[in-house]
Amino acid sequence: MSNEMSVWFITGASRGLGAAIAREALARGHQVAATGRDLDALRRTFPDPGDALLPLAADVTDEPSVRAAADAALARFGRIDVLVNNAGRGLIGAAEEVSDEAARAVFDTNFFGVLTTQRAVLPALRAQRSGHVINISSVGGFTGSPGWGMYAATKFALEGMSESLRAELAPLGVRVTVIQPGGFRTDFLDGTSLHTEPHTIDDYATTSGATRDVPASYNHAQRGDPAKAAAAIVDLAELPEGTEPPMRLQLGADCVERVSAKLDQVRKDLDAWRAVAVATDHADQPATGS
Repeated sequence: MSNEMSVWFITGASRGLGAAIAREALARGHQVAATGRDLDALRRTFPDPGDALLPLAADVTDEPSVRAAADAALARFGRIDVLVNNAGRGLIGAAEEVSDEAARAVFDTNFFGVLTTQRAVLPALRAQRSGHVINISSVGGFTGSPGWGMYAATKFALEGMSESLRAELAPLGVRVTVIQPGGFRTDFLDGTSLHTEPHTIDDYATTSGATRDVPASYNHAQRGDPAKAAAAIVDLAELPEGTEPPMRLQLGADCVERVSAKLDQVRKDLDAWRAVAVATDHADQPATGS
């Protein structure tokens, strides 16, 4: 897309990484449709928006509001070039502890909210035969950990969908990238963004139970700098035409470490159990995978 002026549509832009991405895009001369559930919160975050910023109320769990926001952005700017699906929420609790209601709520935002936003924006990108979809996942979208199972499930789902979406949109000139942040110093661990399942089971006290103590000790002490993450994401969208962006971009040294360890474990298991895996083919099939 290069560094020519482009139009960004960002969900969850009133705070955290979404706000940082919006600020960075604006600082580089781009135009931004910044969406959030609370329009007043957006206006507090961007008190002097100027002509380049359009604050819009949109709740990703409410399809009409998202479609209205996309229509407003197109009416104002005439196009959308970069879609950033950033809106999200967290959930802590062992998989057995978490209620259906809590699990569905986090899926409604983190996964189905992305689908809703894509359905609202992708027709414009397809018509243009250009654009970039940037889906904000997590290191938890690649490797799970105790207490984060339902949250990780939403991000694993997001990443699987994004891989298919990338293949579907590539012939139409639209790029897709998944961002995998580690721990960044935002308000993600605040109670407004992170729900902790109240029901507990004593048998999980040393695993997911220990995770429940993390927000209090780790919140606003994360090693990642949101401004630097935002700069890397805007850099990605400004890659020159003909330069292929990555399928996944890891952000943060902690993320790189965890992803590397997961890849090593997958390779170790694959190699150790390769003979069992390939032996399950029909006998009339040629041998592969050795």
